[in-house]
Amino acid sequence: MKQTQFYSQHLLHGAKMVSFAGFQMPVEYVGVSQEHINVRENVGIFDVSHMGEIWIQGPEAKELVQRITSNDVALLEPGKIQYSCFPNDMGGIVDDLLVYMYDDEKYLLVVNASNLEKDHNWILKQNTAGAQVVNASDQISQLAVQGPKATELLQLITEIELSEVPYYHFVTGEVAGATDVLISNTGYTGAGGFELYMFNGDAAQIWDKLFEAGKEMGVQPAGLAARDTLRLEMGFCLYGNDINDTTSPLEAGLGWITKFNDGNDFIHRAEHEQQKAEGVRKRLIGFELLDRGIPRQHYPILTGDGNPIGEVTSGTMSPMLKKGIGMGYVDVEYAKKGSEIRIGIRNKQVAARVVRLPFYKP
Repeated sequence: MKQTQFYSQHLLHGAKMVSFAGFQMPVEYVGVSQEHINVRENVGIFDVSHMGEIWIQGPEAKELVQRITSNDVALLEPGKIQYSCFPNDMGGIVDDLLVYMYDDEKYLLVVNASNLEKDHNWILKQNTAGAQVVNASDQISQLAVQGPKATELLQLITEIELSEVPYYHFVTGEVAGATDVLISNTGYTGAGGFELYMFNGDAAQIWDKLFEAGKEMGVQPAGLAARDTLRLEMGFCLYGNDINDTTSPLEAGLGWITKFNDGNDFIHRAEHEQQKAEGVRKRLIGFELLDRGIPRQHYPILTGDGNPIGEVTSGTMSPMLKKGIGMGYVDVEYAKKGSEIRIGIRNKQVAARVVRLPFYKP
């Protein structure tokens, strides 16, 4: 089982550690709700070093990235980031990812930890033109600094003007005395903030400087459990729950990252284009419970008469809304906002309503 560069710091902060994607990771420190609310109201720091980082470089780099991702790489420019997915030949998703463009011959792909080996092999299989593909995951650490005070905190330890880094853009520079740190205006919480990519040798000093500088702001570490409740309040998909090899981007509401532009001939485009023309039979919805209860993955989604129409893919008790929320796939005729449904929770059918995402608006 691997340990990130921040393992000892997690133990010092009293983290409960769990096995996740081959790593010992902190699931929580002082409690999920407290960590969640602190990110929404102040600033929290997540260790996300388990994520995968794959470089694609060389004269053939742009062609390869365009071929393997569903979004249109031609729309990128240096310093810009794109959310995308790897489409497969079944109309499903190999993984969702971020694409960082340095220039036409240099891209960084950030993929899910649990899919790293699968993704790396998929890229190599499609690399018929001979681009340079390097899995650099073991050399890179990553922290997500999230919350309304994230910019203020980070500005204390870098001279880079963070207000000039737009959403879904990145820069590289010095942070807390460490050089060549990638500063990315992205996040998985909806609370605002940045993600920092650094060499392993710089990880400890950046962590220490962040917590030293953030004492007066209420900075706290946050674990995987709070990361999950935060992303769910925003309606962000989690691979393995809400999207997988058998769910299509169109079914998941990710048509906006599946571009059928002229010249964007991504792999297996025809299968996805046919699906768009014919329409999907199921759709990912968000729902909120109207009665007490907590929806969980695989719980059945039912009509008011108790007939099954789908199942929950993600669910929780929202720390901000104080109600049960969740997502799941249902037959399209039940996907309309305001539709009354029921969630099977143990031996009860709990009333719920389809709502528009996100559940929570900061």
